[in-house]
Amino acid sequence: MAGPTTEERTPRRERRPEPSGRPPLRRLLRRHLRGIVVLAVALAFLGSGAFWLLYGSDLVRAEKVSVSGTRVLTPEQVREAADVPLGKPLISVDTDAVASRVGRKLPRIDTVDVERSWPRGITLKVTERTPVLLVQKGGKFIEVDDEGVRFATVSRAPEGVPTLELDLARSGSAAASLRRFGEARLVREAVRVAGAVPGPVARLTRTVKVRSYDDISLELKDGRTVAWGSSEAGAAKGRTLTALMKAAPRARHFDVSVPTAPASSGS
Repeated sequence: MAGPTTEERTPRRERRPEPSGRPPLRRLLRRHLRGIVVLAVALAFLGSGAFWLLYGSDLVRAEKVSVSGTRVLTPEQVREAADVPLGKPLISVDTDAVASRVGRKLPRIDTVDVERSWPRGITLKVTERTPVLLVQKGGKFIEVDDEGVRFATVSRAPEGVPTLELDLARSGSAAASLRRFGEARLVREAVRVAGAVPGPVARLTRTVKVRSYDDISLELKDGRTVAWGSSEAGAAKGRTLTALMKAAPRARHFDVSVPTAPASSGS
């Protein structure tokens, strides 16, 4: 009796069917690759379109400059100083350079914010310096702000701003103070004093006189005077002066240089 053939002795290996719903890896990779290519092409079109819109289109170009925040200056003066390149793509306007030009050409400007106002505008928001003291020179007045910056010269004194008088002796202790601190520092000290003077007294102040670092005084419009001393302890001196003026309304001279030991005199 014949034995089994080789084909009969070797069991057949049946191919297992691939699990349902799971395509082969190669097919999956091809599918993902096609998706990546489509996405890349779409992004390229979008990128070129955005580039054209920002740099080549007439739809987003600088055509208008708006100015807000001016008080003494006019919007036209600010626009002229800004020198915004009209007609150029809005995205290409260098806002930092615009702000730098405004600050350099107009010292009265303290801060300026430059913003793009899509699709066709540039907005300039400015803050002007406020004078707290005036330095009289040659019939004109130099305005000094709360940081001691001399920023403008005007022919007419702004109402309610006191005049700074530098009575700096060239000998003795006052001269030593001048050599030690310098004129610019003494001006800043006067500015600090002007800022610490109580509102009702500030409105009456005609002159802030500086003789040395610790010898600063006020002259009021009605002739009364205040010895303030240095700019230190300004808040305490302001409170003391207010109380002293109420306690001695007929006094002509007040001394708050040592706020814990104030004095008044005259009637």
